[in-house]
Order: sequence, then C-alpha cells, then structure tokens
Amino acid sequence: MVARALMFQGTGSDVGKSLIVAGLARAFANRGLRVRPFKPQNMSNNAAVTPDGGEIGRAQALQARAARVAPSVDMNPVLLKPQGEIGAQVVVRGRVFATANAAEFQNLKPALMRFVVESFGRMRDHADLVLVEGAGSASEVNLRANDIANMGFARAADVPVVVIGDIDRGGVIASLVGTKIVIDPADAALIRGFIVNKFRGDPALFADGMARIAQATGWEALGLVRHFADARLLPAEDALALEHARPLKSDARMRVAVAVLPHIANFDDLDPLDAEPAVELVRVKPGQALPGDAGLVILPGSKATIADLAALRTAELHIDIAAHVRRGGLVLGLCGGYQMLGRIVADPAGHEGPPGRVEGLGLLSVTTVLSDDKRLTETRGTTADGHPFAGYEMHMGMTTGPDCDRPFARLADGSAEGAISRDGHVMGTYIHGLFADDRQRAAWLARLGAGASSVSYDAQVEETLDRLAAHLAQSVDLDRLLALSR
Repeated sequence: MVARALMFQGTGSDVGKSLIVAGLARAFANRGLRVRPFKPQNMSNNAAVTPDGGEIGRAQALQARAARVAPSVDMNPVLLKPQGEIGAQVVVRGRVFATANAAEFQNLKPALMRFVVESFGRMRDHADLVLVEGAGSASEVNLRANDIANMGFARAADVPVVVIGDIDRGGVIASLVGTKIVIDPADAALIRGFIVNKFRGDPALFADGMARIAQATGWEALGLVRHFADARLLPAEDALALEHARPLKSDARMRVAVAVLPHIANFDDLDPLDAEPAVELVRVKPGQALPGDAGLVILPGSKATIADLAALRTAELHIDIAAHVRRGGLVLGLCGGYQMLGRIVADPAGHEGPPGRVEGLGLLSVTTVLSDDKRLTETRGTTADGHPFAGYEMHMGMTTGPDCDRPFARLADGSAEGAISRDGHVMGTYIHGLFADDRQRAAWLARLGAGASSVSYDAQVEETLDRLAAHLAQSVDLDRLLALSR
C-alpha cells in the first residue's frame, strides 16, 4: 500500500513548521505508524551527518529521531548552505552538487525536481505516513515558477497541504487570509486546513479569529497550538533561533562566551552547554565585547571561514580573544573556528571567494588549506585529557602544523585529530557534537570549575519530544490529520 502523505507549509520562516512536524512524527510513531519526515528543499548551515554518508538539515535529523528512525539523505534531498559572497553550496542527496547564487539556483530547480520526487518515493516505500515540511513562505509567488519547496512540490506529488501561521509575531489573520488571496487557485485547492501556532493566553479569546480565517479562506481550522516553551531544549535549524531570548540562570557558576559571526554553522554544538543550569552561555555578536569573566571562549563552525575571520577582526573581537588567552583563559575552535585560530587560511581554488590566503588569529601554529574534498563522517575517540567522545566531522580543507603534534583527540582508528597550543590554553578540532556527549560535557564542566553535570542530554531531547507530541495532541485532532492525508 502506498504511504499517506501530508505537507505542512507556513506563512513565513520560523513559524514553527519544523517543530510541528517533529512533534507529529513522535505522536504518530507512538501510535505504531511507520513515519518518515521529508523536506524537499532546505536552507540551513545547521546540518547533520547521516549514517548513509551524507548531510541533511538539522531539523530533518531531529524529525527522524522523533519518528524513531535513522536519518537519511532522502529526507532532505536538496540542501542550500549559504556561503558568503559566492552564493550557496547546493547539496543534493547529501553531497555537494554545485555552488550557485540566487539566480543560478532558480535555473537549477527544474533539474533538481527529479531528485526530489525520487527521494520522496523512497520515503513512501518505507512508511505508513510521510510528513512533508515546506520551506519559507507558501505565499512567495515571485518564486513560484519552478518551485520545488512548497506548492511546486505539492502539485508535482499531489500531496494535500496544511498551512501554519504564527500568532506570536502578530497579524496572523492577515497572513493566512493573504496567503489564500495571492496564491494560484490550483495551488489553493490543495490546501485542506490551517493551524495557528505559538498562542499565548486564553484560547477562547481567539475563537472568533479562527472562525474568521476559516470563513475567509474556506480552509478547515485544524488547531490553535499553544506556545511550547520547551522548544528551546531541542536543536534549532534556523539562525533566527539565535535571536530568541533565553531564561536567566540563577544557579550559573561559569560563563562560556561564543562568537556569533555572520556565517555561523552547526551552532547546535552549543545547545548541550546551554542546557546546563550551571553554565551561562553568552552569545557575543559583532559590536559587543567578550565578557572578561568567561572561563571558555568558543569560536564555532562557519560556512565562510575567511569572511567570518574578517568580520571578527572588524569587530575587534580578536583583541578580546588575545586578552582572554593572556589572562589564562581557554579558547576552543570548532571546525571553521579551528581554522580561524591558525596562522594562515589558504583558499587556492577560490571556494569562498577570490583565490588567495589570509592571516588567521595566530593562536595555534597551524595552517589550513581549503579544498574540494568534504569530509562527512560519524566519529568517536578520546580527547587528550583521556575522556571518550562520539561526534561527527563535516568540513572542507586540511589543517597541518607543529601544534598538530599535540592533537586534541585520538580517533578510534588511532589517527590524530585537531591541535593544542604549547601552553594548553588554545585548542582546535573538526569534531562536532562534542558537548552532546555527556562524558565530554562533564569533563569540560569539571575543568572549568562548574561542578558536576546535571543533564543527560539525549534523555532530555527524548523527553522533550514526548512532551511536544502530547502538547500537539491537546490542540490538534490527530485522527483528522490522518483523514486529510493522501
């Protein structure tokens, strides 16, 4: 039997599509259904490595986890990774396919639809229900031609659609009704209903609003979903999540400062630290100063190392980082951040812009040469302090130099990875997901004087997904969604 499918599109970005699909995936999986998430086209520099040797958007990896299945490249066949002035890296079925600016990507779309439809078919072959997530806004009619992310895919695959609006940002009635007005009538015919997300307060006060939207659009009101505060405990995909306020921590005993640069990537590396009550994670943006009392400064991953290195210097954060090291503070560079800590970053083939080389921060005696080869692999091993870890690598380029003789880690195959400065205060590694490993995070907290870890991160994510599923079941009729799927 062919699997049922239902697509969730939004009135805009960050309206909660990814979270709702994750919650529904867990809810339907709890009913015993074989559920698969699917997002035809994604744009994110937060990516995950899959067991089948590719990369997909972080949100689809979380949705796969919610569905209790391994992530696959077919869950997100087209992934765009913005890469500075040269446009975006186009990843197809987990591997780099091309680099394109916005206009070039529009011309690529007709060829990419074939990959999208084939991957969707593979998802259906192994599922009872496929939950499809759109991208951005369903009402971007200027991008409708050759669309593979929203209505273009829904029409091609004949998948019914539910539209999600975000009441928290205001104007949700206008955004939903306006979507109906501006889209093509044939597209609108695929829409079966709508969900209003992130509601705060008494639901009775918006009953008339739900009725007005239904009357103006002809769509069925499928649910008014209350704000889910624990969403912050799940890995985020969109960099917009970095703008969200976080609760104050009265029990914090240490500060970790993170440089948030324009092309930050894989920033979910930081979520497990942020989940620790004893850790105050300070996100430092250009124009702000590093807190002088931080015990650890982290330079996270970047999709455009050279451009972000320039942004760091323009903001004079390099001065603050050097002062932090002189005071005896620790610095950890992750992936692109590791490359920035070295003496030279060379880009002879022009992967990030014009071919050339730039000076790094000089805090590690290493040199990085960017290359075509992209390493995508799950990995495990032991860090130099003797603590085990499991994580993944996702990077282009090779880093060598004297400080690599003091490796940050030894991988399971015995090979050396990363570098540590002579004085031990500056460390760099290509390993992502370090802090998600409870053993590593506990070791870092102990080293920084924050005491014992109080969080089992994997267990926290699982419990949060279960709470999210229960939360949605209170607001949305799951049986009705199944009836609407086709």
